[in-house]
Amino acid sequence: MSSTLLSRRDLRFLLHDWLEATRLTERPRYAEHSRETFDAVLDLAERVATERFAPHNRAADLSEPPSTAGGCTSSRRSSRPSTSSPRPACWPPAWTPRSGGMQVPHVVQVACFAWFQAANIGTSAYPFLTLGNANLLLAYGSAEQIDTWVRPMVQGRFFGTMCLSEPQAGSSLADITTRPEPQDDGTYRLHGTKMWISGGDHELSENIVHLVLARIPGGPPGVKGISLFIVPKVLLDADGALEARNDVVLVGLNHKMGYRGTTNTLLNFGEGVHRPGGRPGAVGYLVGEPHQRLPQMFHMLTSSRP
Repeated sequence: MSSTLLSRRDLRFLLHDWLEATRLTERPRYAEHSRETFDAVLDLAERVATERFAPHNRAADLSEPPSTAGGCTSSRRSSRPSTSSPRPACWPPAWTPRSGGMQVPHVVQVACFAWFQAANIGTSAYPFLTLGNANLLLAYGSAEQIDTWVRPMVQGRFFGTMCLSEPQAGSSLADITTRPEPQDDGTYRLHGTKMWISGGDHELSENIVHLVLARIPGGPPGVKGISLFIVPKVLLDADGALEARNDVVLVGLNHKMGYRGTTNTLLNFGEGVHRPGGRPGAVGYLVGEPHQRLPQMFHMLTSSRP
């Protein structure tokens, strides 16, 4: 039976006849795969898109996620089925075995996400952002950061975001003012506000891993002084279990014309509503070396883009 979402025939023509994706299996990285495994992954993507994403597409677009006293939520009954099943939501074929994935080629991943986005552009944004977040940490994060934050994203327990823009700076990242204060234990306490954060707050996952651009005091001016931090919504204990709310607070929702099922938020870091350890400031973990870390965030922009 033909799909109403995409042409299966056209997609396979592009993938196999035009791009000759199967030739990638000649490389050691993809030697365990074949056309059969690629087609099986595409069939699964179509089924997930049809059964879990498409049914609530219209409802999600007609009704934006509401803001509640405890934060904003996109977990209406109509949208939860698509993301409550961890594996289909976060799509393990997109990741390497190192992080618990299947390591299918990027071109096959793009074909899979074509199904999700055709079915429901709003809901597909959540795993889409998570994929980019995880890819960045796989490229630049430490082994400990990968184990702590990437693996739960592959499992579908955590979702991810990127936090660049600020109300006073817009897209001029050289003018951001979010400030991280170094702590004796090697962590940082962040203070500032981020704007236009897609997926910035919701109830679809156990945790949200924010990747935040901030400026460590004393660094060089402009974009060369920007550093990148992991700032989770919920902090973890030594065993990786959820522990306490971090000092990340939803200020409000932005209203968009398109794919309204994706929450788009204004977030305060370090407002003092939640005080981890009794002190204000959102706990953050530096990714890589301080300063000159803007290219890391653009790695997320390019690596997650279908």
